[in-house]
Amino acid sequence: MNLQRKSAMRAIVQDAYGSPSVLQLKDIDTPAIGTHDVLIRVHAASLHMGDWHMMTGLPYMLRVVVPDLGLRGPKVRVRGMDVAGTVEAVGAGVTQFQVGDDVFGTCQGAFAEYASAPQDNLALKPANLTFEQAAAIPTSAFAALQALRDAGGLKAGQHVLIVGASGGVGTFAVQIAKALGAEVTGVCSTSKVELVRSIGADHVIDYTQHDFAQGGQRYDLVLDVGGNRSLADLRHALRPGGTLVLAGGEGGGRWIGSTDRWIQALAVAPFVADKLRPLATKPNQADLQVISQLVEAGQVRPVVDRSYPLSEVPEAIRYLKNGQARGKVVVAV
Repeated sequence: MNLQRKSAMRAIVQDAYGSPSVLQLKDIDTPAIGTHDVLIRVHAASLHMGDWHMMTGLPYMLRVVVPDLGLRGPKVRVRGMDVAGTVEAVGAGVTQFQVGDDVFGTCQGAFAEYASAPQDNLALKPANLTFEQAAAIPTSAFAALQALRDAGGLKAGQHVLIVGASGGVGTFAVQIAKALGAEVTGVCSTSKVELVRSIGADHVIDYTQHDFAQGGQRYDLVLDVGGNRSLADLRHALRPGGTLVLAGGEGGGRWIGSTDRWIQALAVAPFVADKLRPLATKPNQADLQVISQLVEAGQVRPVVDRSYPLSEVPEAIRYLKNGQARGKVVVAV
């Protein structure tokens, strides 16, 4: 059974790869929903670097391995993956939500007035969050949680270094690591030291003043979100047999991007005592509920840098790409 709203909606549409100028605000049909889907009246969405990759189609390798990307142009026209809003309609097989519920999660086409999402991609919005705060959570918090808990195997009492602690993933990682009982050191620039300290970091390293790779401190787990340091530098900060999780990076060229470091890590891993683990994030409802519980318990709070209206999504993506954001960039719809 497909349900289709007949009215039009405004959405950020992309018909070709390129710079933010390829993103256009247009009137299009509201999305259809299937049997197990939910139609969301979008109140807010958030950005992460995946949106930039989807917009540019870079690195080229993504056009082969990501289903929503085509070789010459995107298969899904509306950008945006992280969403928060109110349930407008439900498919006949939906059992978890009803019309009027406030929800958040992941979807295709969040930069729009309405979006369709499978019910298993959503959870009820924490009551203590605004829609903009809730929209800031999904993809970045998934990455932080899965990097620390799953790839990193973080245990209470361990010492963790988070490189890139002031960004979207990093701000969640600092708080989740503290919730898991770790002693946390964050790495960031001078202007963001107080932010990282305010969200719970036990120690903060200003990388413009000190090089964590040259200091004497060693860590049980190093989570690299920044993606700007060599594998050798990151390993130098590990205690013998420690774990390095590679969760970010925008370098590596137009063909394979940051996966060059992943390939290097996988090649080196069999010959060293350190555990070197690239991260592949998997959005899922169970983890969304785990994060929601941490938020409701006051252990995690989304850090929102700034908000843009739907019409200014291109400018929001430009701002995100320049790397200066403190926490998350969101879109109010």
